[in-house]
Amino acid sequence: MTQSGQKKPAAQCGDPRDELVEHLPALRAFALSLTREGASADDLVQDTIVKAWTHIDKFQPGTNLRAWLFTILRNTFYSAHRKTRREVSDTDGIHAARRATKPEHDGRLAMNDFRAAFEKLPDEQREALILVGASGFSYEEAAEMTGVAVGTVKSRANRGRKRLAELLQLMDGESLDMTDSATLAVMNQNNPLMR
Repeated sequence: MTQSGQKKPAAQCGDPRDELVEHLPALRAFALSLTREGASADDLVQDTIVKAWTHIDKFQPGTNLRAWLFTILRNTFYSAHRKTRREVSDTDGIHAARRATKPEHDGRLAMNDFRAAFEKLPDEQREALILVGASGFSYEEAAEMTGVAVGTVKSRANRGRKRLAELLQLMDGESLDMTDSATLAVMNQNNPLMR
């Protein structure tokens, strides 16, 4: 697979297991956006890699390995999420206490505000923004990974961006003062992938 995520010609495709490590940072970022907790994200990535390794024979060489991995991660997350939907997590507030840190500077404040607002979005909107905005997948690829129509992905991303702007109290045309490219990609409606 090329760096841009495009398919390699069949002649250049080796064992897809050799490429798994390349995708770990993107998988962890996606897992973190879904789980909202580092240890859970790491567990989700590990489960994803184990499943991918175990079922590597189901991967079609020459296709998008990253998209295949993201699909496994997403399906694993939602399967676990359905199983634990009725569980009450963090009843004693231990996790919330660990997450409370004072920002060290304005950039950290803006990032904390963004994270807090991002966590308030419904799972589907966060997922669409991460896949299309931060991870660089096209709407078509995101639709294929999530099993919904392209228009649904576009709608979820658009609603997510609008809701983030409301939560962050951004005026029309105002941008968030951030240097993190992934965060900016989530918010940027001028991103060619977000149209």
